[in-house]
Amino acid sequence: MGRLNLILVWSLSLTLSLYNLHPTSAQLSPNHYANVCPNLETIVRQVVTTKFQQTFVTVPATLRLFFHDCFVQGCDASVLVASTGNNQAEKDHPDNLSLAGDGFDTVIKAKAAVDAVPQCRNKVSCADILALATRDVIVLSGGPSYTVELGRFDGLVSRASDVNGRLPHPTFDLNQLNSLFAANGLTQTDMIALSGAHTLGFSHCSKFANRIYNFNGQTPVDPSLNRQYAIQLQQMCPRNVDPRIAINMDPTTPRRFDNVYYQNLQQGKGLFTSDQILFTDQRSRNTVNSFASNANVFNSNFIAAMTKLGRVGVKTARNGKIRTDCSVL
Repeated sequence: MGRLNLILVWSLSLTLSLYNLHPTSAQLSPNHYANVCPNLETIVRQVVTTKFQQTFVTVPATLRLFFHDCFVQGCDASVLVASTGNNQAEKDHPDNLSLAGDGFDTVIKAKAAVDAVPQCRNKVSCADILALATRDVIVLSGGPSYTVELGRFDGLVSRASDVNGRLPHPTFDLNQLNSLFAANGLTQTDMIALSGAHTLGFSHCSKFANRIYNFNGQTPVDPSLNRQYAIQLQQMCPRNVDPRIAINMDPTTPRRFDNVYYQNLQQGKGLFTSDQILFTDQRSRNTVNSFASNANVFNSNFIAAMTKLGRVGVKTARNGKIRTDCSVL
């Protein structure tokens, strides 16, 4: 092989390796549907606003759906797929059973509204509709607006087995959180900013019962929990409580997207171990303090992290499709 050919091969392999580091973000663009479905964002926003007016659960349900989708096989709407006789889909994995139906309903209704426009029919992916709906619920609950990058294709597979080990658990420590987020190209700062989504939504008592009843042999209550908050939690979640009972993640402003989540952590009012550890661990405390004291700093970091999250594992026309029904592969 001649010298010139060697250089060309080396150059090509370098280009491919660089491409593989960021294989999909280049295809995403805020203007992806400008000529295909120019009113896309307006259509989705109208549906999301109507749904929001019907029930506030729309907000945390949609936001959580996006996160759970992107962390398993990338942002490809695979979490929306229904199980069939020969395939158990992602949504039926134990880690996804607590996803509220209002998130799924929001995307399904938005997809129907988009496809009702002849110009847009079967042109817009479920993955992009979920990404837009997520931004819209954040804005509707008082959070920051941001530009959503578009151009995702929907995934071709959805397997419950793929969820194993891909989602954070309430008992995680900082190392476990950082490892999981790093696997998706997200930094510790990104992780702390995305954790701020716990300023909305709710949790079932079973997810944190260990912190208020049987923390360890020496003390039944997690000492990092605010004492008064622990008593409130025990009152709301007595032993053997109905497993359907859920309480707000943010006891202070549960229906507003704000930085109070971080102020709660400073006071020992993080509901999960994985929340409170962000303040108790010295490596992450400064970031929590920064977000707690300045809403603008939190908002800008949250937007940056959401944008990066939206680029995870994006599918192309080569390994994806535009689903006509978001629940069917």
